[in-house]
Amino acid sequence: MELIKLNHPHEYKREDFPALAMALGYFDGVHLGHQQVIKEAKKVAEAKGLKSAVMTFDPHPSVVLGKSVQHIEYITPLDDKTRLIEDMGVDYLFIVNFSIVFSSLLPQEFVDQYIIGLNVHHVVAGFDYSYGKMGKGNMETIQFHSRGKFDFTVVSKLSAQEEEKVSSTLIRTFLRDGKVEEMPALLGRFYTTKGTVINGERRGRTIGFPTANVRMEDLYILPPTGVYAVKIQVEGAWHEGVCNVGYKPTFHKEKKDKPSVEVHIFNFNKEIYGESAAIEWHLRLRSERKFEGIQQLVAQIEKDKQEAVLHFEKNKG
Repeated sequence: MELIKLNHPHEYKREDFPALAMALGYFDGVHLGHQQVIKEAKKVAEAKGLKSAVMTFDPHPSVVLGKSVQHIEYITPLDDKTRLIEDMGVDYLFIVNFSIVFSSLLPQEFVDQYIIGLNVHHVVAGFDYSYGKMGKGNMETIQFHSRGKFDFTVVSKLSAQEEEKVSSTLIRTFLRDGKVEEMPALLGRFYTTKGTVINGERRGRTIGFPTANVRMEDLYILPPTGVYAVKIQVEGAWHEGVCNVGYKPTFHKEKKDKPSVEVHIFNFNKEIYGESAAIEWHLRLRSERKFEGIQQLVAQIEKDKQEAVLHFEKNKG
């Protein structure tokens, strides 16, 4: 896959690219709805003898347009999004720097410079895709703005449970509620976050449950406090485990600024400080709570571990 980063105004010409079938969208999560759009672009490319392409934007428009706080958490930060799109076998990925100047483009200007100007012969987008200043361009206006230079396909909504649209918004809501087990039905995979194993308080090993303390990258949505059945990848291998997200109220009276993320990895005793780690979130087992003493805590952790082991046994493959 060829990765092309565009800053406005870009200097590319039509002849710089082969004829393209391009999927348009922000694609945070690269969820099943997004995959439908990208697969359609690939299908059109194959049928028409074109190269497949995806155009996405960075950072999130709400950061630039002041609709949210300066920092936004993603389902798939840019590196993850890029890898997932590459894994789908796309030929070109265009990442447009979303700036105030870029956001001010009129719909026709966006189409002229970023679709026609990049030699796109066929556009594929979701039914609710919008473009241009204040989102005034949409899939109803695109035929007019195309100037007859490209064809287009509108992908209708993909529904999840109770006819609710599979969307980044729905996924974010579920993640914030700790419903990580809902992710495969929406993402087509388990939700995964990345971080680095750091030195912690090392209390776990004193009570028979050593943990990997993972400092999560700030870009990810972190599920709420509680205990989860997870899989963790370190040094290229996946392991089952149980993860506590929280403030350890049994040991701490005051809350820290951020919850810690600690994984007890089953049947594992290597030193992995400084290693990169990916956590795949499978099931929320319970909320975090304060225990009266160490024995009560140890008994509960053992119970959590057995519940996680049983979950993975039941869901092998």
